[in-house]
Amino acid sequence: MDERAGGGVPLDHNKGRLVMTSISGGFDDFMGSRDSDLSSSKLGDPFFVPSHLSSSNYIRKLAKEYEAKILRATKESKLSPAASRSAPRSSDFTQPRLPAGSHRGISHSVVERPLLPEEISDVPPLPSRWNKDDLWGSIEVHSDGQSVEYTGSRSLHDRDQEAAVVRADHHMPSQCGLYYFEVSIVHGRRDDTNIAIGFSTKNASTSRPIGWEADCVGYHGDDGRCFTGSNAGQPYGPEFNTGDVIGCGVNFLEHTAFFTKNGVNLGTVSPDVTRDKIYPAVSLRKPREHVVVNFGQNPFVFDIDNMMNEQRNKIQAEIQSTDASILEPGMGETDLIHALILQFLQHDGYVETARAFAEDIKEQKEALNLDPNVTIEGINIRDDKDAHNRQRIRKSILDGDIDSALKLTNKCYPQVLHDNEVINFKLRCRKFIELVRLAAQMRAEVELKKRNELLSSEGGTALGMDIDDDDDDDEEEDESWAWKQQMNAETAEQALAKVTVLEQEMLQYGQTLGARYADDAHPEFSKTLAEIWSLVAYSNPLKEPKVSHLLDRKGRVVVAEELNACILSSLGKSSCASLEKLYAQTCVLLDEVGQDGGPGAFISAQDVVRTAWDFVSPS
Repeated sequence: MDERAGGGVPLDHNKGRLVMTSISGGFDDFMGSRDSDLSSSKLGDPFFVPSHLSSSNYIRKLAKEYEAKILRATKESKLSPAASRSAPRSSDFTQPRLPAGSHRGISHSVVERPLLPEEISDVPPLPSRWNKDDLWGSIEVHSDGQSVEYTGSRSLHDRDQEAAVVRADHHMPSQCGLYYFEVSIVHGRRDDTNIAIGFSTKNASTSRPIGWEADCVGYHGDDGRCFTGSNAGQPYGPEFNTGDVIGCGVNFLEHTAFFTKNGVNLGTVSPDVTRDKIYPAVSLRKPREHVVVNFGQNPFVFDIDNMMNEQRNKIQAEIQSTDASILEPGMGETDLIHALILQFLQHDGYVETARAFAEDIKEQKEALNLDPNVTIEGINIRDDKDAHNRQRIRKSILDGDIDSALKLTNKCYPQVLHDNEVINFKLRCRKFIELVRLAAQMRAEVELKKRNELLSSEGGTALGMDIDDDDDDDEEEDESWAWKQQMNAETAEQALAKVTVLEQEMLQYGQTLGARYADDAHPEFSKTLAEIWSLVAYSNPLKEPKVSHLLDRKGRVVVAEELNACILSSLGKSSCASLEKLYAQTCVLLDEVGQDGGPGAFISAQDVVRTAWDFVSPS
């Protein structure tokens, strides 16, 4: 098979992702989270992504909805009777019932990530299997949901029906712009195959061949004709039979459909049915006729990725030809981009970086200036005490030093935490998380040290251990480094005593946190406290697949961004930089113009940013 051929790919949460630095956390809500394992599911069919849709806005929203379902399922499982017996409640802060010496874990997900609503806005799912409740009785859907076979007798067929149709479980989502699926012919009579492949609305009968009814289109294998709403088909393509793979696609932007045979595009048809919800469908007429569908879970034979890229490039060319000077009168596109970057750097407190960037801009203009009588003026970047303070606070949070962040905030902006109880609550919960994280690392080090001492006494070789593999940033310094240095000069028993003290400090702080907010009327506080305290049931949360991601350092970025926004608001400044606003507005506009398969369905702002990042950082 051609290596370029499109098909289903698991959603990759690491490769190809733009991993932005901590100063760019404001973009996280728009870039979307990819930390959840969407390939494995407790919710039925696995989540899959047809390769040609992998960078689309539609898939991004669908993935968010699926993550929300996983989160709800996880929460529900924790509320099961078994979980309830083992996990303490928030009221247990003052009376912890924990084994002596065991390690305790804590979660931050509910605190630092925006709570996902119980129901996300309507994002139609992809077709994933044949619908057992939407077929004619002579068709049998196999247990895998992909294979269907005609099981009716010939005599019954002649007397009662003309064909047996089955439709997919979901309609083709117009938001994807270009939809495609393939059907493999497993068995059909070589000289008399009556299999038809195409799509139809729910109104079409399931007892007549695909294409014969209004609002449906079908490509028939016995004569190669294409039927579009009548039993008088038009010559279209070659006949097909056992061993062939027939594809069907719909371009919602151009309101056209097309079929493929064994990877070859047979040309377009223009049915006027894309205004309604249309479902992938097949019709069978003869005993033992058997087909298997591929909705994108596996690679396609036809190179649908190339067709998608051609459509995307066409729209991208139209965007590139647009005059950007109208966005800001008197300012060209390059100057506007420079201004946005400078404002973004200053907004986030990176004054020195902004000053260096401004100097670089001046040098470039001077190098391009051919008139010695023209003076190139530089951009004046003012010193900003507030920017410096905000940067110090941000750095403290990103380093996990929440105490310093709290002290600096109360010193420089005393009203911020007083007027914003939610961010105050999140910061204090983050401190609890950092204590748990450090305690988990230290206990793991102690256990390793004990094993190494035992091996050393027996003449063995010391072991190494990676105790913290939950973060992608290999350059980030492990905050437990100082503790490790002390442990090198201590026995395991001495180190264990220090870890026990740290764990006691963690528990005492947790009790104080619970008591502080025990009577708070905020609806999410008690819920959050109950959930995070229930995680103390895990002996080692850093190695527990269900909760290890909740202790990820990336959670610090979210809290830092929210606190920075609160400080800016208190100063009468916008909580978002102009570049962030422009990015967000672009995403919203693309969603709007892509709802019915318009141009926005083919363009993703996230994909554009990732492409630019790959260009400047190919490694």
